[in-house]
Amino acid sequence: MAPQQLSGAKYSDALAVVGISMCTAVLCEAISWLLIYRTSSYKSLKSTIDKASKKLETMKTTDANSSGSSNLLKKSSKTKKIDRVETSLKESSRDLSMFKFKSGAVVALVLFMVFGLLNSLFDGKPVAKIPFVPIRLIQKMTHRGLLGDDMTDCSMAFLYLLCSISIRTNLQKILGFSPPRGAAGAGLFPMPDPKAS
Repeated sequence: MAPQQLSGAKYSDALAVVGISMCTAVLCEAISWLLIYRTSSYKSLKSTIDKASKKLETMKTTDANSSGSSNLLKKSSKTKKIDRVETSLKESSRDLSMFKFKSGAVVALVLFMVFGLLNSLFDGKPVAKIPFVPIRLIQKMTHRGLLGDDMTDCSMAFLYLLCSISIRTNLQKILGFSPPRGAAGAGLFPMPDPKAS
């Protein structure tokens, strides 16, 4: 009976960090649902992006499948249409990103508060053991705030970061809140257009 209690105590800090991370992810998605996903503006923007990305995809596939004997006028007309749809898609994606930015501030505030709470609870205390010695760059993250030279000790900050990223992303996919297909590369800082240069 005593070894089981020691085993439970051994993993309790790590399980507490994972559990708090799960609860935080659910809370953040609930806030996002309240501020974003349930609104008609978001739904219309998402449907616009979905329609534009499907239209663009079909236009590009029909352009690739068209015969090589088509004249230059048809190709330039088709290229202009594709450019218009791409521009519309970029604008809608930008609007969607700006729409999500509002709730992002609230979610960031919640995450900072939870991180501060966890940091005060587990300050200088290893919460897990890594089964290998990480590379030097990663050691600074995994051993952040811990005393001692055992680089297999894992700090709360690293475990919380890993859990937050993985749990929230998967929760968004499960709930259907992941960004639309056409908005994947969009954001505040989209990739530059290769045609522009």
